[in-house]
Amino acid sequence: MTRARAPYMEWAKHRPVPEIDLAGSNLLACTLDDLPGAREAIELSGEGPEGYPPLVEAIAERYGVASERVATAGGCSEANFLACAALIDAGDEVLMESPYYDPLAAAARMLGADVVTFPRRFEQGYRIEPEEVASGLTSRTRLIIVSNPHNPSGVLLSEEEREALQRLAELAGIPVLFDEVYLETVSGPAIPPAATRSPLFVSTNSLTKSYGLSSLRCGWALASPEIAEKIRRARDIVDVSGPTPADRLAVIAFRDIDRLAERARAIVEANTRLFQTFLSEEKRFESVPSRATISFPRFADGQSSARFAQRLFDKHGVAVVPGSFFSFPSHIRISYGGATEKVERGLAAIRRCLGESRPVSAG
Repeated sequence: MTRARAPYMEWAKHRPVPEIDLAGSNLLACTLDDLPGAREAIELSGEGPEGYPPLVEAIAERYGVASERVATAGGCSEANFLACAALIDAGDEVLMESPYYDPLAAAARMLGADVVTFPRRFEQGYRIEPEEVASGLTSRTRLIIVSNPHNPSGVLLSEEEREALQRLAELAGIPVLFDEVYLETVSGPAIPPAATRSPLFVSTNSLTKSYGLSSLRCGWALASPEIAEKIRRARDIVDVSGPTPADRLAVIAFRDIDRLAERARAIVEANTRLFQTFLSEEKRFESVPSRATISFPRFADGQSSARFAQRLFDKHGVAVVPGSFFSFPSHIRISYGGATEKVERGLAAIRRCLGESRPVSAG
């Protein structure tokens, strides 16, 4: 079996540290002062063999589901891996969107599954076309994976797309894993997790992208009781349970989640205005409107994003993600969930670098 790798994550971990990071996609990090009571909560003792009970209950209450439908994990990435481990075996096929976030595909491959993709096309606004999904299903398909909002484009699924996926899943009896780690960065009325719509839907999420609490590594999956139990059994093999101090701090975060959401909303709204202005003025990019704190514009002239990203870092100290990590080399992923002042400076640096750049062939 070929050893699975996640090239984007390897790059993200080992790249040089930029002055301004528009590649890392976390919301601006919280401090202890953003979590009143946090310092007092760092107690080392505690039991949570099936997930720290107060944390499981807090997540269940947040999303209006029974606690038996919650499986905790070390961040959204581990929740994705555990869900895959619970639902697929070696030799199975996993059907997923393209472009995709490569640790999702790497998780399936590490478990011995074959990855088959269906397209989400720029020209169609990255919509999911049901006939494309249906044509990718085979007798070996055991799981469908999508991200909502889509990573890397930030496009949000429509109700019609979700309903079409539900019909396909129920007709074929195949679960659908929704990576929803950016869902709560979307402005407007709260969108229920997909797992609340169908027993074949699994939703994964964390406190990372929407609340600036990446270091807690608090992730979870919402699923039917049967699937959630399988995910908990998969965790027995990986890390058994979460670190109690982090779980205690996550409970405090959930108790204050509305205030943290307001903090996030203020950051996201300010940064989104900056980014939308940038895209409206910068005609060298073509883009599809994003609903999250990430976007995946492409160069109108087809130039190489990898070479541009390197120039941007070397000359201006600003990082973006080359589209080659998503198999779309003329695109770049820009993240704008960080400090507003740095986002503004980073976008200004991209403008300057574009002015300095000469078109080069794609690659």
